[in-house]
Amino acid sequence: MRKRLISVAPESVRSPGESRLDVEQTAIIEYTSEAKDHPVESAFISGQPLGWRAAAPGAQTIRLVFDQPQRLKHISLVFEENETTRTQEFVLRWSPDRGISSKEIVRQQWNFSPPETKREVEEYQVELSNVTVLELIIVPNISGGAAHASLKSMRLS
Repeated sequence: MRKRLISVAPESVRSPGESRLDVEQTAIIEYTSEAKDHPVESAFISGQPLGWRAAAPGAQTIRLVFDQPQRLKHISLVFEENETTRTQEFVLRWSPDRGISSKEIVRQQWNFSPPETKREVEEYQVELSNVTVLELIIVPNISGGAAHASLKSMRLS
């Protein structure tokens, strides 16, 4: 797994029914922080039960920088919160030019209220060509506080 810590500041993809994009082989993962037992690659590898968790509270970024421009048709995100009631916001955006410009795919808020509401699953059907960067920004609690961002899984095809 190639990954790179960032400071705070083409292979064709098949349809969702066929196969997932192998992020390990096609991109560098840039991220703002990761907890020791919840590394960022855990969110991209099937069968990893824990997913990624930030080491520090506050807004966090996970950025995929693709080696070659990609075509994306499906993006799946799963978030889980088993302990803290909070309102999370995330922004998913992409760039065709290595991050010089970006285009927002979605901005979404979700209320976690464990134990009743502890899992958010988002599925997006998209038609994106020449994706060179895909970026996920998570604000774990829009009211502030010490909440840590987390991502159970992210799947692309």
